[in-house]
Amino acid sequence: MSRMLILATVLLALLQGCATLPEDRGLADVHSLVADRTAQVLPAADADTTVLVAELLAQNLTPRAAVHIALVNNPRLRAEYARLGISAAAVYDAGRLSNPRLGASILYSDEHSTANQVSFGLTQSFTDLLLLPARSGLAEAEFERTKLEVGAAIIDFAADTEAAYFRLVGAQQVAAMRVNVDKAAQVSAALAQRFYAAGNINALEQTLELSAASQAKLAAMRAATDAVAARNALNRLLGLQAGDQRWTTPDQLLLPVSSEESLDDLLTLARQSRLDLAAKHAQVTLLADSLGVSRRFRYLGESEIGIQTERETDRSRIAGPNLSIELPIFNTGAGRVAHAEALVDKAEAELQALALDIDNDVQLAHAEVQASRALFEHYRDTLVPLRESVVVLTQQQVSYMLEGQFQLLLVKQQEFDAYQGYLEGLRDYWIARTELARAVGAQLPSGLTIATEAVGPTYSKTIKGEQQ
Repeated sequence: MSRMLILATVLLALLQGCATLPEDRGLADVHSLVADRTAQVLPAADADTTVLVAELLAQNLTPRAAVHIALVNNPRLRAEYARLGISAAAVYDAGRLSNPRLGASILYSDEHSTANQVSFGLTQSFTDLLLLPARSGLAEAEFERTKLEVGAAIIDFAADTEAAYFRLVGAQQVAAMRVNVDKAAQVSAALAQRFYAAGNINALEQTLELSAASQAKLAAMRAATDAVAARNALNRLLGLQAGDQRWTTPDQLLLPVSSEESLDDLLTLARQSRLDLAAKHAQVTLLADSLGVSRRFRYLGESEIGIQTERETDRSRIAGPNLSIELPIFNTGAGRVAHAEALVDKAEAELQALALDIDNDVQLAHAEVQASRALFEHYRDTLVPLRESVVVLTQQQVSYMLEGQFQLLLVKQQEFDAYQGYLEGLRDYWIARTELARAVGAQLPSGLTIATEAVGPTYSKTIKGEQQ
């Protein structure tokens, strides 16, 4: 008996030694997936990122730097990383046998001269032993799938941060433009007051100038509020405290890239890069494997093997192995198999739906990039120059007293609106490119050709001229 017990103990110890927690909970693998798609090299889990974040905040933030800070500093991502730990723990548990059961019983004799009957038993689930390799393999596959899902969540979070960055810089450009417009309007209103006092303009013309100055002030206030809200949104994503003033951004957005990717290239890239699509493929494979296990062991119920020893009433001792097998009479496992088959069907349908969604998302995002680029270029090349020309010509007409002050104020307001549309068009273009990269699941190849020249504030000369 003792030899059998020792042999069983050694066997169990060897089996338990095969189950260990995955190294670093799979974080390095996730970082590798993210780096391949975003070129963001993230530090190890135990790295001190305080100095890194401080160094990046001390410089004008680029979109890349903002994303890097968010990925290492935002506490919301810790919830995603925790999923890795949960899945890694499941791998560990799946690779270990359930604990053996120690049983004992005592039967009391009603005769004083007869000893009590005492028995001890040690049992282990035989079903658990048979299913150990399959269960462990399924858990490891689920762990790999979780890595893909976490990587997809990180890339999605990076896109949120980049879009917030472009919204902020765009809002700041609009706010700066509106401040300059406001200053020019206040100067013009002050001049109107003096001209009215001198009798050079009538009350209507003076009121029109004051009204325009008031409208410019309100527009500047709204733009400033929008810029504050955009900064707060990015500050949250960076994982910084409210009101953190350590960081700044450039004053202007960059010009569009020289050329955009074709839709066919982007569709191919998306099918290769989308981690959520890879995770769904992995889920289908995992559930198909699980279905195979259910079919193979459908008749296997709970079974136990063990060793039992018993002291008889005459004080003699007997020992030997025991076996307990669940008979598949009332439940043959058909329900488990049907459930596993339904899960496979559901996952396959979800995979097809996701693939369709990705293709359509890429197509739509590509169209929005093309549209926003065309919109920006029309503002830049056509509408803004025309509005500037209209203001110049109207100013000449007013000087010759062929047009009134009201008409001049109207065309000036249209000019300022064109400037704002021009800036917002460029902002929308970069946000559209960010959404396209999100739909593709990877950095756009044309991002390597981004120009270093920022958009020039074409409105500055006009406003400075008015102030003079």
